[in-house]
Amino acid sequence: MEFIKILWKNKKIAWKLGKSDFKNRFASTSLGSIWGFLQPFVFMMMYVIVFQFIFGMEGEAGSPYVVWFLPGMAIWQCLNDSIMSSSMSIRNYSYLVKKVVFPVDIIPIISLIGSSFVAIFLLLVATIVCTLFGYTPNILMILYVIIAVYAFIIAFTRLTSAITTLVPDFSNLLGILMQLFFWATPVVWSVSKLAGHPGILKIIQCMPFTYLVTAFRQAFMGENIVTANNGIYTIIFWIITIFMFIWGNHIFKRNKKDFADVL
Repeated sequence: MEFIKILWKNKKIAWKLGKSDFKNRFASTSLGSIWGFLQPFVFMMMYVIVFQFIFGMEGEAGSPYVVWFLPGMAIWQCLNDSIMSSSMSIRNYSYLVKKVVFPVDIIPIISLIGSSFVAIFLLLVATIVCTLFGYTPNILMILYVIIAVYAFIIAFTRLTSAITTLVPDFSNLLGILMQLFFWATPVVWSVSKLAGHPGILKIIQCMPFTYLVTAFRQAFMGENIVTANNGIYTIIFWIITIFMFIWGNHIFKRNKKDFADVL
């Protein structure tokens, strides 16, 4: 596929600019990139303090809330930050689009790489904490989830980065949608709460965000969403991801020639 060929050909450029992207986000602060790790870490810990120690909530199957919560929240932070930054990437790198001959297709990947440093840090924090509580991770499951997460992000932002470039207001709408998805995804609450509403439960379980959050969480709980219910949720997830990539790739390629004019 053309996109994969372009990405592979320019992988060194994408990696170099991705590292610079992360450093530049905090270049004007005295602590620099430390803020990139500190802010989401404190945010996650505050949720743990409030829900586990103040509200006294527990995770599923009697697990500590911190063990149940951190993996799901780490994946959500990865999804949210990567989607928002990659969707705005072409506008943020408008000088590359307008002034030089540059492979525009890899610009969302540059922002994705920049977001990945914090994402990997949060995933490591979740893994270490769960291990300390005696919940040994399934390494193969974790690797699968990471691959699935990045496949979905690339597919999703292939579409949203093109739309945001053409319609700047879409970034604000996307921010609102991601907030709605956060509360619709079982990150801080359990799907067992919807046991009395089977229709809503099925819709929530079929959402890609739910699949990814649940899959990483189950990597520490000894469960496996990949094969659960004959793998129906896995099939649905990959159908949605592939469809979004094909659709997004079509929109991106058709409008790529107009990006320089609208920026």
